Amino acid sequence: MNDKFSRKVFCDGIRDGFPIALGYFAVSFSLGIAARHAGFTPMQGFLASLLNNASAGEYAAFTLIAAQATYLEVAIITLIANARYLLMSCALAQKFSPSTPFFHRLIIAYDVTDELFGITIARPGILNPYYTYGAILLAAPAWAGGTACGIIAGNALPLRAVSALSVALYGMFLAIIIPPARKSKIVAALVAISFALSFACNYLPGISSLSEGTRTILLTVIISGAAAILFPVKQDAEAVKQDAGEAVPAENGESVQKGDHVNE
Repeated sequence: MNDKFSRKVFCDGIRDGFPIALGYFAVSFSLGIAARHAGFTPMQGFLASLLNNASAGEYAAFTLIAAQATYLEVAIITLIANARYLLMSCALAQKFSPSTPFFHRLIIAYDVTDELFGITIARPGILNPYYTYGAILLAAPAWAGGTACGIIAGNALPLRAVSALSVALYGMFLAIIIPPARKSKIVAALVAISFALSFACNYLPGISSLSEGTRTILLTVIISGAAAILFPVKQDAEAVKQDAGEAVPAENGESVQKGDHVNE
């Protein structure tokens, strides 16, 4: 069973989640300053970030709250800013074994972020949920704690100094992108195209007026759809063995036969 607890898998998640947690703390620190301007206390900011793990959505919400917007307006702008996570969740759903209990899917859905999605989707084979749990264990408290610390610090630090802390997150993105791009020229080309189109969409008439979340959804659907049609992923060797009925080792050390699902 690929949804059983595995200490190795859980520790792998903690290991991969550690640099994400560091980046989250730095970025959410500046988010905390925005929350303070909106009148949040450290505890309120901590809970807001713990329950809404999305930088763009939180920034938008804090800005509207500071402008004394209605609850409905805050809800709508948060939904639009975070709409891209719907696509990420659909992609992650394909990583689960059909036998994975619903509560595992529900818990992981709580913290679908760009970075956690990146390391989870890049993990080969069927997903063992305890891998993502390990990453969330560090990432979620770091994001919430950074927001609380940012509120406490307030305007004590220069704005440029706080903004510079977000550089760590861009470095983390590069660490996720570069390894697969070095292995595949197709992936490298798609990454370059994604960067170019994302930059162009900021200036193209009509498209530039759309929200960042909406532009992200459109680019994701168009680029990934074209890549899937033009460059379909071939079935890997272990999947071929599994289809042939040969035993394939799972993460927990057990072997499975044809029809079973493994988490590599």
